[in-house]
Amino acid sequence: MIDRLDLQGFDISDKTAAVIGCGGLGCNVATHLACAGIGKLLLCDCDTVSESNLNRQFLYTAADIGKAKVFLAKERLRATAPGTEIAAFDRRIEAPEDLSFVSDVDIVFAALDNNAARTVLQEYCKKNDLPLVNGGVNGFFGTAYLYVPSRTPDLTAAGMLAAENQKTRSVSSTVGVIGALEAHLGIRYLTGHTENAGKLHVFDDGTVTALEIR
Repeated sequence: MIDRLDLQGFDISDKTAAVIGCGGLGCNVATHLACAGIGKLLLCDCDTVSESNLNRQFLYTAADIGKAKVFLAKERLRATAPGTEIAAFDRRIEAPEDLSFVSDVDIVFAALDNNAARTVLQEYCKKNDLPLVNGGVNGFFGTAYLYVPSRTPDLTAAGMLAAENQKTRSVSSTVGVIGALEAHLGIRYLTGHTENAGKLHVFDDGTVTALEIR
């Protein structure tokens, strides 16, 4: 077994994270968490693989078209990180009760493409005092934000719920940057570093700027 502390300088094998959405962002977030040695990973998605996903959702192949993403993601990540316990939930997030499986996690990651589900997730995390990392992409532009209830402004205040369905392009490189940035924000928080909480990280065609939300 790899000694994660020697390899990385930190150990998160006693932590549990939930990744809501197994699309482009979710593939990146979940992979980085698994490779970093997260102890338990909960994956949630209700979609199946389509051809249009393949330019950015690297956990899937053309042979997977029509199959449920969440179970494929679990299988591929278990092969990469056999030391991580992984559970898969094939469900749509429409109401707080749909999130009952995340009640005992240390952190939640939103890798979603609609504000209705993000809003449900935000309110659930607010009520249950769970830190939430959210990401969004549009072409060569993207944002990532770590919300900590009672300590930082929420996603609404950070402008991450301001506009519905503005995404026009899904560029693989941008999805990779924002997915990795989401994972980075979460890992830093899990290892006791809270300086990035409440800062909107904006990726604009190669430049990352952190804006503190007040």
